[in-house]
Amino acid sequence: MSSSLTAGLSRRPLMEVFAQVPDPRDPRGVRHALATVLTLAQTAVLAGARTLLAIAEWTQDADRDMLSRIGIDPDQVLPSESTMRRTLALLDADDLDARLAGWMATRVGHLAGRRVIAVDGKTMRGARTTDGAPHLVAAFDQSAGAVLGQLAVASKSNEIPALRDLLDSMDITDAVITADAMHCVRHEVAPHEWLRVKGVVVLTSTA
Repeated sequence: MSSSLTAGLSRRPLMEVFAQVPDPRDPRGVRHALATVLTLAQTAVLAGARTLLAIAEWTQDADRDMLSRIGIDPDQVLPSESTMRRTLALLDADDLDARLAGWMATRVGHLAGRRVIAVDGKTMRGARTTDGAPHLVAAFDQSAGAVLGQLAVASKSNEIPALRDLLDSMDITDAVITADAMHCVRHEVAPHEWLRVKGVVVLTSTA
């Protein structure tokens, strides 16, 4: 994530970040701001919702005083499940992911002068695409307990190029990054320096 983007997002409320996400909907007939839909979805997921239906049910059952504290007007009509489903399906997921990663990067700390980031890949077994369950590579800040970014692995590829692309999108200056030993392919990781330690790859970057 570029330093300019993270600086611009520094310490801003998340709803303000959502307000900058391009709205893909036809403006005619839009009743619910995109920032409202995203804020409700994000808050519902934090509260334990795992499906679009559960997100919609949480939204309708939420206390209006609580919603006002996250920026939802007490008199505002809340979006239905179908509205949330259509809106989320139209979003540019990569753009939203980059904005969330930039926002999260302003809220992580350092350990002994360095950020410590673990990278791992997981198959999302509860989701389906035309190519089957998506496989994601994610970067996790160990001190903050926060995901800094994630990237889908191409259906006919593997985690090695996906990891490189993920790190290229992030500011990893003075960071220590751990990843599976499968990433010990020298020509894939230059100009970074890799060390293999007990089956784990440790990457140190000061570029």
